[in-house]
Amino acid sequence: MNTLLRIWKVKEVRNSILFIIAMLMIFRVTAHIPVPGVDANALKDIFGGNQFFGLLNIFSGGTLESFSVVAMGVMPYITSSIIFQLLGMIVPQIEEMQKEEQGRQKINQWTRLATIPLAAIQGYGLILLLSQQGNFFTSTSPWMTLFAIVSMTTGTMFLMWIGELISEKNIGNGISILILAGIIAGLPTFLSQSLSIYDKSQLVTLILFLVATIITVVSIVIMNEAQRNIPVQYARHMRGSRLSGSVSSHIPLRLNMGGVIPIIFAISIVLFPTMIAQFFINARTEWLRELATWTLQIFQNQLFYGAIYFLLVFLFAYFYTAVIFHPDQVAENIQKQGGFIPGIRPGKQTADYLGWVVNRLLFVGATFLSLVAVLPLIVQQFTGNASLVIGGTSILIIVAVVIDSVKQVESQLTMREYDV
Repeated sequence: MNTLLRIWKVKEVRNSILFIIAMLMIFRVTAHIPVPGVDANALKDIFGGNQFFGLLNIFSGGTLESFSVVAMGVMPYITSSIIFQLLGMIVPQIEEMQKEEQGRQKINQWTRLATIPLAAIQGYGLILLLSQQGNFFTSTSPWMTLFAIVSMTTGTMFLMWIGELISEKNIGNGISILILAGIIAGLPTFLSQSLSIYDKSQLVTLILFLVATIITVVSIVIMNEAQRNIPVQYARHMRGSRLSGSVSSHIPLRLNMGGVIPIIFAISIVLFPTMIAQFFINARTEWLRELATWTLQIFQNQLFYGAIYFLLVFLFAYFYTAVIFHPDQVAENIQKQGGFIPGIRPGKQTADYLGWVVNRLLFVGATFLSLVAVLPLIVQQFTGNASLVIGGTSILIIVAVVIDSVKQVESQLTMREYDV
C-alpha cells in the first residue's frame, strides 16, 4: 500500500501508468475489431483443439482467434528487430551505427520501415495457413484477401506505435507489455480449458498441476533475479574535492541477462518457416512443393518442434547477451576509472575473465530458460491436456515483464525523491 501511495503522489509516475493503462485499453478494443468478411464460426472450428494455432493466438494477444485487425500482434516488428540486430553483428557499418545515438535512431527507423513488408508477407502467409484448415472468409474474392492483408498490416503498425509510446514512459518495454496484456487477457480462457478436463476422480492430478505451477513461478523468479557480483577495487576515490583511499564495489552479472527477449525471438523464428511454406504448398515446381509439404509436416512433429524451440531459445540467450554485454568495454571502463578485479590484471585479462564468467552463468541461465519454454510440451505428454502447451511460456513472460516493470517504477520513484 505504501508503494501504491508513493506512485499516486508522484505526478509523473502516476500519469505514466495511467497513460499505459489507457493504451492497453485501446489495444484490447482493437483486438475485438474483426477484419471485414471473416466467418467467426469457421474460425472457432479451426482453432478448436489445435495447439499450434493456440500458440499463435496467445502471442498475438488473443487477437488471432477473432481474426481482428491486430491479428498478427507485434511479431513482424520483432522479426524486423532480429534482422537488424543480426546485421549489426555481420555488417561493420551497422555495428558502428549501433554505438551512436544518431545511428541507433536511423536503425530504429529502418526497423519500422522493414516491418511493413514483413507484416504483409506474414499476413498473407497466415491467411494461407488458416485456409489449409478451411475457408473462413465469406467471399473468395482476391480483393477480400488483399483488404485483409492491408488491414492486418495497418494493425501491426498501430501496435508498434503504441508499444513505442509505452516504452517512452520508462515503465517497461512497450512491446513486452503488449504481449503481457494479451496473455493476461487470454488467461481466463486458458485456465477454464485446462481445468475443464478434470473431474473429482482426478483431484490428485489437479493438485499436482497447481503445485507444479507454483514451483515453476517461484523458480522463474529466483532464476530471473539471480546474479553474481564481481568484486572491483578502486585504488583512489574522489570524495568531494578530496582524494580518499581505495574503495570496493562490484559488477552485478545476472544469470539470465536477456530476460524474456530470447523467448520472444525464438517464437517469432520458429513460426516463420511454417508461414513461408504456405506460399509454396501449391507451387508448380515439384521439388519446391514437396519441400513446403515436408516443412509443414515436420513442424507438426512434437519431438522436432520441441527440439528446435529448445535450441532457438538457448542460442538466442547467448546471442542477445552478446548484443547487450561487451566484456572489452566493461574492462576498459574499469581501467579508465582506476579500478581492477582482485587477482586479475587490468585490460585484456579482465575482459577474458568477465567473458569466461558470463559464459558459465549464461549456460545455466540459457538451459533453464529453454527447459521452461519446452516444459509444457513435456507435461502435455503425461496429462494429455493440449492447452498446457502455452502455459510455461506464458508464466515466464508474465513474471519477467512484471519484475522489469516493477523495478523501473521503483527507479522512477527513487529518482523523483532525490529530485525533491
